[in-house]
Amino acid sequence: MNSKTISYGIIRAIAIIVGVLLLLWFLYKIQSILLYITFAAVISLMGRPLVFFLKKRLRFNNTIAVVFSLFITIGLFLSIFLLFVPIIAEQGQLIGEIDINQIGDDFDRLNQDISDYFNVEKLNFVELIKQTDLMQFFDIKVIPNAINSFLSGFGAILIGLFSVLFITFFLLKDSKLLENSMLVFAKKEHETSFMRAFTKIKNLLSRYFVGLLLQILILFVLYTILLLVFGVHNAIAVALIAAIFNLIPYVGPLFGGALVLILATTSNLGLDFQSVILPKLTYILIGYIMIQLIDNFLNQPLIFGNSVKSHPLEIFLAILIFGALFGIGGLIVAVPFYTAIKVIAKEFLSEYKIVKQLTKEL
Repeated sequence: MNSKTISYGIIRAIAIIVGVLLLLWFLYKIQSILLYITFAAVISLMGRPLVFFLKKRLRFNNTIAVVFSLFITIGLFLSIFLLFVPIIAEQGQLIGEIDINQIGDDFDRLNQDISDYFNVEKLNFVELIKQTDLMQFFDIKVIPNAINSFLSGFGAILIGLFSVLFITFFLLKDSKLLENSMLVFAKKEHETSFMRAFTKIKNLLSRYFVGLLLQILILFVLYTILLLVFGVHNAIAVALIAAIFNLIPYVGPLFGGALVLILATTSNLGLDFQSVILPKLTYILIGYIMIQLIDNFLNQPLIFGNSVKSHPLEIFLAILIFGALFGIGGLIVAVPFYTAIKVIAKEFLSEYKIVKQLTKEL
């Protein structure tokens, strides 16, 4: 090996490192656009079954079917937004009418009732807040600054929504657009396997996201019934938020349950703890646990096991591993990523025994 070969190798290694760094810098700069494409891909996967239904059953042409599907998607998100508008307006009005002394007395009475019922020392929330140094982070200027930030970012939100819808339209209109774009990363001899894997991933994830939407809808209905029965204020909005929390596997239901119990408590603030608040919270908690059991042992195995063709234990372990590696975000994306990895492994690593065992249902 002469000095010319060594120099060429060093220059080539440096060029590769610089190229990778430039690529990472470029991806970092366009992260918002990548996020738009990701959202658009998810929406298009959810909309594919509807587009196929409109084309095959109702004989719509491709463009009209895509436009109709997008209008349904926009209507769905707009309905969710409009659901919260009157609630936000109501809460704003209530905040303006709050009697601070009355609220303080109600919380103090609730605190005293809880300490008496459970025979524990009464908590001093004011001292607790002081000990946690929470007050040093509070500044009255935060409120107008937050409003200004929201207003300044509203234009960016509109641009983002338009971008997502625009990209979604073309992903739905041309089902091969994403595959053809990804083919640039595949070698010529691997193009057939790559297309087969990508098509299978798209079909499985489409079923998964539709199943996820169905799961959220079922939980929303059940939560709404539970909260309406026990007279929780803004039951529909609270039920929707609690259902959306279930997008985070295992951890989300805990946050959703805590939110439901807190809002149920504030809905009955000022009433007797032992005779009113505690029994109502107990019944709501029992109902919430029953709904979660239905979801865990009926909804999820039927919906997700069939949609991504994976054993529930596989999904559980995949969620745990992705959560340990990437935190909350890992919990959310665990199932789609694991499904994609399985399909790719089946196409390119099928000679290995473990891959055959894991992918025999695909």
